[in-house]
Amino acid sequence: MTDHSAKTSKLESLISNALSRRRFMQSVGLVGAGTFLAGMSIKRAISATQSNLLDFDALPANTSDKLIVAKGYRADVLISWGDPLFPDAPQFDPSGKGNAAAQARQFGDNNDGMSCFPLTADRAVMVVNNEYTNQEYLFDHDGTTLTADDVAKSQAAHGVSIFEIVRQGETWRVDQQGKLNRRITANTLMHMTGPAAGHHLLKTEADPTATQILGTFNNCSNGKTPWGTYLTCEENVNFNFGSTAPHEQSALEKRYDIKGDKSYYQWEQHDPRFDLSKNPNEANRFGWIVEIDPMNPDSIPLKRSALGRFKHENAAITVNKDGHVVVYMGDDSRGEHIYRFISKHTYDATQPQKSRNLLDEGTLYVARFNGEHDALSGRGEWLELTHGKNGLTTEAGFADQAEVLIYARQAASIIGATTMDRPEWIAVHPDQTTIYCTLTNNKERGSEGQPINGPNPLADNRYGQIIRWRPLLNDHIADEFEWDLYLLAGNPSIYDDARAGSANITPDNMFNSPDGIGFDAAGRLWILTDGKDSNEGKFAGMGNNQMLCSDPSTGEIKRFMTGPIACEITGLCFSDDNKTLFVGIQHPGEDNASSHFPAGGDSKPRSSIMMIHREDGRSFAE
Repeated sequence: MTDHSAKTSKLESLISNALSRRRFMQSVGLVGAGTFLAGMSIKRAISATQSNLLDFDALPANTSDKLIVAKGYRADVLISWGDPLFPDAPQFDPSGKGNAAAQARQFGDNNDGMSCFPLTADRAVMVVNNEYTNQEYLFDHDGTTLTADDVAKSQAAHGVSIFEIVRQGETWRVDQQGKLNRRITANTLMHMTGPAAGHHLLKTEADPTATQILGTFNNCSNGKTPWGTYLTCEENVNFNFGSTAPHEQSALEKRYDIKGDKSYYQWEQHDPRFDLSKNPNEANRFGWIVEIDPMNPDSIPLKRSALGRFKHENAAITVNKDGHVVVYMGDDSRGEHIYRFISKHTYDATQPQKSRNLLDEGTLYVARFNGEHDALSGRGEWLELTHGKNGLTTEAGFADQAEVLIYARQAASIIGATTMDRPEWIAVHPDQTTIYCTLTNNKERGSEGQPINGPNPLADNRYGQIIRWRPLLNDHIADEFEWDLYLLAGNPSIYDDARAGSANITPDNMFNSPDGIGFDAAGRLWILTDGKDSNEGKFAGMGNNQMLCSDPSTGEIKRFMTGPIACEITGLCFSDDNKTLFVGIQHPGEDNASSHFPAGGDSKPRSSIMMIHREDGRSFAE
């Protein structure tokens, strides 16, 4: 047995023993609710006592092509891919023959992160990411070879959809006459701001100023600022770049998965912007966070370079007690990192409009989780990503701060950030003291360069986990924090070791690959999954992807909703009165799986936003 195998075996034994010990302690009532870093193993610290917040009957796992919510709730469709956003937009064409001009006036494909901005008590603006496209459904062919018109249609299906909704009884409907309705696509003009604006690594022949960028795409999740703007996060932009001529991949491109072959979307075949052999700098202009003003349809979206360039999952924002704005961000790739941004200037709640450029100046940090590899809780620190500090010098390959931000991944590695199991969504608890992050899975954990460590304790991690941390003295600009594991997902129906998960995971609520998370006003943690739905082998008994609800003060978890076949549950937000939970169903029927959601029959599957209400009319804030 190698040293690595011995360490892995030791750790799994520790976790298994801790699980058994904790279950015993819970059975005799020795574990108190809400324990946080109380000097004990996280396996004992997580309590799963009954919660008053989870006042619904848990659902069983499900494999049908239906969306099912807990008894006492109902779910209705708000909007689906291809629905018109304007009076002159055509209806969805299920044949796949619709063109780019039509798609640019319709709701985009594969909705993900979203936010709801109230206008009045009965009117609001929804801003929704449209992450990517399923070629097999977007076109009237299989999508393996695209024409120029096909590429234009694909580009129009990406980006962001903005539309007004009005209350209709207890539900909502899209208002195609809404003055704020807007589509933002892969060809919408945007401005680059912050330290990277004007930098030579962002210059192209079409834009020698390095400030005028066309488009945003592969927009995963989002953030909502205190001053009323929307942050959309560019994630898997590497899929949009390719080359029509031989292109030797550089080490910097490799770190961002930018390859010189035929891309998945094939945009480079008809749009030279995405051809690395012709425009190698174009890829550097994507992978940012974009700020959008939903209240001004004529406004130009702003790419905020101070927040760094990587595969952004979402942006969790809080205002620190001293007024500085703090943004927590995850980089969704195996072995990448968790980041924090602190604004240079402070937020003035009495004059929010004056805070519009707070994200242009500030300091970017990356997290290091300290402790032994078998520690399941401990302390961590934020490492500053500033040129001239922590080895980020010209000699190390960074000529200036812009290059630190453009190549934030390399900078994070140089200064010793902790590699993580695909950091996905991050959410700040409503009390502003604790931050939660989903680590969705990592089959490469335990391999070279990705050693087992405290927050990532399992080799070949197929199930994922949720970590949380608390800034020292509840100060979000403090350099240190405490962390522990909130849950370790697993399958207790087939395993009795660490792969069974933490004790708050049972055969009745098990799942894999936690992805989206968010809190409601009452402090419930909603967990959305994007995992394996085979219902076989390691994933037997888990069924389709699902949404669960958890009480952070007790550790209890219940399954609240199950989705249709081959979908991901992603994106959630609440109406201003907290009576409507909006949640996204993305890519039902992916890879030609047998889904016909939401219309049923023999219809084409379509990503959709669902509206969930309590049947008794009560608020989710209760």
